[in-house]
Amino acid sequence: MKISRRGSEIAPFYAMEVLKAANDRQAAGGEVFHMEVGEPGGGAPEPVIEAAQAALGTAHLGYTEALGIPELRARIVRHYDEYYGVSVDFERVIVTAGSSGAFPLAFMAAFERGNRVALAAPGYPAYRNILLALDLEPVSIASGPESRFQPTPELLAEAGPLDGLLIASPANPTGTMLDRPAFEALIAYCRQNDIRLISDEVYHGITYGRQAETLAGLWDQAVVINSFSKYFAMTGWRLGWMVVPEDMVRPLERLSQNLYISPPSLSQYAAVVAFDCRAELDEKVAGYARNRTLLLDELPQAGFDRLAPADGAFYVFADVSQLTNDSTDFCRRMLEETGVATTPGIDFDTERGHAYMRFSFAGPHADMIEACRRLKDWLR
Repeated sequence: MKISRRGSEIAPFYAMEVLKAANDRQAAGGEVFHMEVGEPGGGAPEPVIEAAQAALGTAHLGYTEALGIPELRARIVRHYDEYYGVSVDFERVIVTAGSSGAFPLAFMAAFERGNRVALAAPGYPAYRNILLALDLEPVSIASGPESRFQPTPELLAEAGPLDGLLIASPANPTGTMLDRPAFEALIAYCRQNDIRLISDEVYHGITYGRQAETLAGLWDQAVVINSFSKYFAMTGWRLGWMVVPEDMVRPLERLSQNLYISPPSLSQYAAVVAFDCRAELDEKVAGYARNRTLLLDELPQAGFDRLAPADGAFYVFADVSQLTNDSTDFCRRMLEETGVATTPGIDFDTERGHAYMRFSFAGPHADMIEACRRLKDWLR
């Protein structure tokens, strides 16, 4: 029987492939230090779990409105006011089945088949793969240290005509962030060239030194996507949200009705209280910061001395071209010989990723210490 090219030609998510290999090693009795996946440790805040337990006994957990329950949408509006000092209209807030559910909705609502959408390379691989599955053309913008691994108007101009631009700040895998002038330059370029701008803000709240800027406060024609998975530590709850231009609300509502019916109801009721858990969540971020400091100090001593700035998120992206020209094999051997699981750069940049790799520092501090010790011994 026929199998579509969407399923047969799409690239794997290599971080998950490494996770599978790491789990196989653990099942066979081997030790593993997980630095391959970007998942917060410790799970959701206790008030979120308590709210979910209460909802199990009192709420009707059926379908909700496709755009999300009003209580959660209103709380998201309040979050933008409290955290960013930005006013967002209630009608423009859409709750989604994770940011992973938001991206295809946004792409389908904003673009026609064959449209060209620019995204920085290195970048999150699912962007590219979702675009391809929807018959859109991902246009890789080869960025490097000179642009802090972010797109610039000059790089975009070299790419030719574009219909869309996807940015991420903080970015995965590099952790780099855009400042206000960089945002304003990209907005001006998109306005001038009629380019739909989409901002991935799922790592907001996890930054070091300065707060991330939200595009929601800079341009009401942009699409902003966020998630409860990273800062709020609710990965398995599969919940996210979008702030969208007014004329996109109804198209997105119709798409959501047909593709997802509604976001998970239990997760929505629980997430209303997540915004009130900042003290607990900021303690997690302090733990990430401690791990970040450790890795930025220890990795160069091990031989990984070409690192992206890691302004936010919980990743260190390393240029390993002085160590290998095949990061996939390098990461495989690292896991087999040291138990340290990391992600090859080919996940994030199909052209240059063989020379890069990503370390996640979301895990326990003791594991980070031991992983660094083993890497120094391995490369000595």
